[in-house]
Amino acid sequence: MTVYQEVTINVNTLYAGETAKLSELDGYVLKAKELAGEGANVVLTGNGPIWLYLKIAHALHGKARKLVYKSPVTGEVLIFNHSPD
Repeated sequence: MTVYQEVTINVNTLYAGETAKLSELDGYVLKAKELAGEGANVVLTGNGPIWLYLKIAHALHGKARKLVYKSPVTGEVLIFNHSPD
């Protein structure tokens, strides 16, 4: 069985704990893509606006092998999984 790298991205850290700004969206997405790398299992977590989560999820499609949202309220929620395993 192949073991894939797991990367956790705390969305709140992308905008340094301040208020996320739509004008900075491209920079947040770039940071998330750099953190995710290629072909990893990615977990998105942390406080953040829904528009930021949606944009990051869209940007990681085709880059991440698997994407999961995780919070204390929902637990793990699978967004997509492109694994043939």
